[in-house]
Amino acid sequence: MKHEGKPAGSLSRLRERDRVRARRLRGSSTDAERTLWHHLRNRQMSGYKFRRQHPVGPYFADFACMEAGLIVELDGGQHFEPAAAAADERRTTRLAQFGFHVLRFDDRQVLAQRDAVLSSIHAWLTAHHHPHPGPLPPAGEGGNASHPGPLLPPGEGGNASHPSPLPPAAEEDKD
Repeated sequence: MKHEGKPAGSLSRLRERDRVRARRLRGSSTDAERTLWHHLRNRQMSGYKFRRQHPVGPYFADFACMEAGLIVELDGGQHFEPAAAAADERRTTRLAQFGFHVLRFDDRQVLAQRDAVLSSIHAWLTAHHHPHPGPLPPAGEGGNASHPGPLLPPGEGGNASHPSPLPPAAEEDKD
């Protein structure tokens, strides 16, 4: 069956090609990428959602936080060669043109100084991005959205018109 009106390089084919490539890249992750992903996935970094091997223009970002405009790149030893370092600089410049800030770490930093790398990412997020003051809860939390139940008067329980005055970060660390 021939699809009329679809050019040979249709957008859906390009997206599928990107999705297949991203899946292949995720399947061949380095130890450093797997280590960092363990700490960025599932909104573990102050509620920010990161995507792994996310296409941005002609590139695939190792980790991208779309809401904050942040890309985290991990570089292996080959990135220390002068030609590779120059290519990384061009890539960073191009990603900035797409509206992203790029934080670069080398694989050794992630494996040997994981907490310092995570602190650097967190510090950038808190210094440069201010999330919505009343964000929606992550999917699966907060009950059944299609049947929220009765609204309570102000001061008598959680009410959408009276969100908690505490910021999400203050409520997180209750160990």
